[in-house]
Amino acid sequence: MKLTTASTSPPPNLGEAADERLASALNTPEVKMASKATPPLACWELDNNIELVDPKRDALYAFDEAANKEAMSARAWAQNPQHFKRVRISATALIKMVMHARSGGSLEIMGLMQGYINGDAFIVTDAFRLPVEGTETRVNAHADADEYMVEYTDACRRQGRMENVVGWYHSHPGYGCWLSGIDVMTQTTHQQFQDPFLAVVIDPDRTISAGKVEIGAFRTFPHPPSGMAPGKESTDDSGGSGATTSDGFQAVPLAKAAEFGAHASKYYSLEISHYKSTLDTHLLELLWHKYWVQTISQSPLFTNRDYGNKQMLDLASKIGEATTQLSRQSRIAQGGAATMNLGGTPGSSKRVDVVMEKLVRDCSSVSSQERTGLMAGEVKEKLFNGLGTSSSAGADAGATGVDSH
Repeated sequence: MKLTTASTSPPPNLGEAADERLASALNTPEVKMASKATPPLACWELDNNIELVDPKRDALYAFDEAANKEAMSARAWAQNPQHFKRVRISATALIKMVMHARSGGSLEIMGLMQGYINGDAFIVTDAFRLPVEGTETRVNAHADADEYMVEYTDACRRQGRMENVVGWYHSHPGYGCWLSGIDVMTQTTHQQFQDPFLAVVIDPDRTISAGKVEIGAFRTFPHPPSGMAPGKESTDDSGGSGATTSDGFQAVPLAKAAEFGAHASKYYSLEISHYKSTLDTHLLELLWHKYWVQTISQSPLFTNRDYGNKQMLDLASKIGEATTQLSRQSRIAQGGAATMNLGGTPGSSKRVDVVMEKLVRDCSSVSSQERTGLMAGEVKEKLFNGLGTSSSAGADAGATGVDSH
């Protein structure tokens, strides 16, 4: 894979906060090897929860064919629709997927993941892209992609890599990690004929803005969802949300909001963690040393300015819609007061309050991203220009002192 997009390399976290977070975690087992790398690389690994497996055995890469056949025969997921709860993705596979997603720009991309199952977890060891045609709203595989998939997996087996295809991944550029209606249909079909199978969604735009990989892993429910009537939405905030914050909130563009909520009850999300082997550690260090200059010299505000502009426009549309709802509620309240029919207004008021709360959180998210970009720019300016300015100022002060004597 040709590495030409500098912005896909893991961005460093500059500033005292990153140094304090790194110092507080250096004594944990996961960071014993990562701490030998450069501090920005170690910070990126901590932000994305990348753990080091046994450096002697690299156990997660050892495919046990007998254990895999036993798990496939037991089919525990057939009795429990939510049997799978965790996904562990190798650092190499993660970087491959992010770079592929970033290369697509505003178009969706698609690829497949290789690995195996271990109890209630998917273990993803590698990923490869598919030659598919993508649009801004969907990505479809065709006959060439199927042929490529078969040839690629056969070539892997000839090289001694016996892992099966355990899932597919695609991108949602700028509108978060969740499953659309077409995605739900695709994943349901895979689970019917290729189970166990996993769906992963990556948002490359938010990855660049946040400095942390924006990723979600999902599986769909059978028809209808177990214990749930058809058409009834799930009340679990974690299921089917692909949450980007600790409390489960995810900002979704106004144009995608209806579809985001329409299919949320048809799938659930899995917990994601990442790991790396000793070879992954070496490869990450090589990538970091190759691209660190470009990473430091670029600003996320400029690299991702198109996405930032779209966020501003979407936020303006949401504010306009919220203003319209407030005006409508005010007129309804006035009419209800005149007719003494106040019983129907509390529900409407509550809905408007929820909309306003989401709007405030959207504004906070956008402003925090902008502040982070500006602070990074100030740190870089002081780092590269401050020393020269201080030296010049000191020299001028010294010269002035000599002249005054």
